[in-house]
Amino acid sequence: MCGIFAYSGPKNNAGEIVVQGLKKLEYRGYDSWGIAFSKEQKIDLIRKVGKIGEFNLEHNKIPESTLAIGHSRWATHGGVTEANAHPHVDEERNFAVVHNGIIENYRELREELQKKGYTFKSETDTETIVHLIADYAKEDTFVVAARKALKRLKGRFAMLVIKGDEQKIIAARRGSPLIIGVGDGEFFIASDIPAFLQHTRKVMYIDDNEMVVVNDKPHFYNFNTGEEVQKRVVEIDWEAESAEKGDFEHFMLKEITEQKDTIYRAINQNDSEILHLADEIKNAYGTFLIGCGTAAKVCHAASYLFSKVAKRHVNIVVGSEFPSHQDFLKEKSLVIAVSQSGETADTLEAIEVAKAKGSKVLSIINVEGSTMDRMSDYAIHIKAGPEKAVASTKATTSQLAILTMLAYACDGRLTEGKRLLIDTAGKINDMLNPRYEEHIHALAQKIKDVESMYVIGKAVNYPMALESAIKLQEVSYIHAEGFAGGELKHGPIALISQGTPCLALVANDETRTDILNNAMEVKARGGFIIGVAPQEEDVFDYWIKVPDAGNASPIVNIIPVQLLAYHLAVLRQNNPDMPRNLAKSVTVK
Repeated sequence: MCGIFAYSGPKNNAGEIVVQGLKKLEYRGYDSWGIAFSKEQKIDLIRKVGKIGEFNLEHNKIPESTLAIGHSRWATHGGVTEANAHPHVDEERNFAVVHNGIIENYRELREELQKKGYTFKSETDTETIVHLIADYAKEDTFVVAARKALKRLKGRFAMLVIKGDEQKIIAARRGSPLIIGVGDGEFFIASDIPAFLQHTRKVMYIDDNEMVVVNDKPHFYNFNTGEEVQKRVVEIDWEAESAEKGDFEHFMLKEITEQKDTIYRAINQNDSEILHLADEIKNAYGTFLIGCGTAAKVCHAASYLFSKVAKRHVNIVVGSEFPSHQDFLKEKSLVIAVSQSGETADTLEAIEVAKAKGSKVLSIINVEGSTMDRMSDYAIHIKAGPEKAVASTKATTSQLAILTMLAYACDGRLTEGKRLLIDTAGKINDMLNPRYEEHIHALAQKIKDVESMYVIGKAVNYPMALESAIKLQEVSYIHAEGFAGGELKHGPIALISQGTPCLALVANDETRTDILNNAMEVKARGGFIIGVAPQEEDVFDYWIKVPDAGNASPIVNIIPVQLLAYHLAVLRQNNPDMPRNLAKSVTVK
C-alpha cells in the first residue's frame, strides 16, 4: 500500500530526488510522508501529515546529502499523525526505517524491547523494527544487526534501513514489492517502477526473504540463510512519459482514454503461446479464476465467457477466500490469477496455496517482473502501461480482452476471438470522443447530488454491474450497488424510490429482453433508468450509446460507467486519482 523510495549516488540532492520519487508514488499512500538522511553522523528527519504532492521543493530547502530514504503512508497501525509518519528512528537517531506491510508479531517484540528500556513514540508496528535493529547493533555490525532483526519479523513487508554514519542502504522484502533501479553509478529503490522511470529503465528485482546492501553496488543475500544471491539487470520497455498525466487533469481520465489503444496491445500476443495456455486450461483437473476487487469481477465475467464461448466450466474464487477452497486443488489443477500490480497480498497468498498443492499457476498481470510474474508457471502481460489512478480502468478492459481471447482459443476459435476484439477496440476508438464525454458529463450533473444509485446486468454483464458499483463507490463516494437484474424482485427493489438512478447494462444478445423487463420493474417504482446499450429503448430515461460488441459487451459497457464515475467525482470535488481510505496496490492482508 505505502510508497517507498530511496536514492544512493554521487548527487548531493538525494533528499530532493526522494521527494520527487515519492510524489510519483502518492497513489500508493497519501495520509502522511517523510524522508530521512544523514547529517553530522546522525539521522535527520522531515515528516509531514498530508499529501506529499502539496510539498513545494522551491519553497522548502532540503539539506544536502548523497543518500536518503522516504515513505508516503497509507495508515494501517496507528492514526494519521506526524508521530506515526515514517521514517521512524531509534532513540539515539543512529538508524532510520521506512516500511510497507504489517509486522504480525510486533506486539510481542515491542513488549520485549520495552522491558529492555526502549521508549516508543508512535503507535506503529514499524517503530519496533528500528529499535530491534538498534538493540542488535550494540554488539553487531549494521548489516548483521539488520539481518538478525529481519529473521525475527513475521508477516509481509518491504523496508529500507539507513545508519547515520554509514553510506549504505539496506533493503529487504517478504511479500511486498521493492525494486532497484540501476543508473549510472547511482541506485534508486522503490515500491513501483514508475517512481524512477525518468532516471533509468534498468532494474533489479528483490525476491522474497532477500536483503540488499546498497553502497558501491547492490549485494543481495537471503536474510534467512545469509547466502549471497546473484542477480541480473533487466531493462523494461515502459517510457517515462507513460507514467505522466500529460495534458489530462487526472490520471483516471487519461487511463480511461488510453483504452483506445490498450486493448490492441493486450491482444497482441504470441498465438502459439495463447493456444498452449488454452490446452493447459482444457487439460486441467479443475480451473480456478482468482482475483481481488476489480480483478475478481473480471474473473466473474470470464466465467460466463468460458461457459458460453468454450462450453467449459471454470471456478471463480475471491483471492482472500481461496485458501478455504484448497481442498479442491489437485496437481493437475490450474489457477488463473488476475492482477494489475502483480503484488496483491491476498492473491499472492492464494498462489502460495496453489503451489503448495502442486497446481500450476497462470498469471494475467500488467507489471512485468512483479512477484506474481516470478511465482507463476505461465504469465500473460496485458501491456497496458503504468496505471496510476487508484480506480482501475484500462487494466480492467485489457484483462477482459485477454480472458475473452483465451475462451475463444479453448474452443479452437482464436482467430475469431481476436477479430472480435480488434473490431471492438476500433469501435471504442470511435466512441471515446469529446461529444461522448460531454454527454456523460451532462448526466453526471443531473445525478451528482443523489445519495444512492444502482446498477443491473444479466449474464456476463452482471459482474460488470458489480464492477460499475465499485467504480462509483471508489471515486464519487455515492452509495452504489450492483445486482443481477432478476434478483431485484427478491428484495433489492425495496430500495427504489422516486428518482433513484438505476443503470441498466444491456447487450444485444439473448439477455436483452430480460434485462429491459427488469429495468421496467424499476421504472414502475419511480426509478430513473439510465440505459447503457447499443440502441435506445422506450424504458430509458437517459441513453448512453455503446457499440454492439457481441461477446465483448462487458468491455464496451464498463467504459461509460468509468467516465460517469470520473465526472461525478470531479463535480463532487473529490480527487478521482486518490480516493479516501484507498491505495493502488493492496499489499497487506
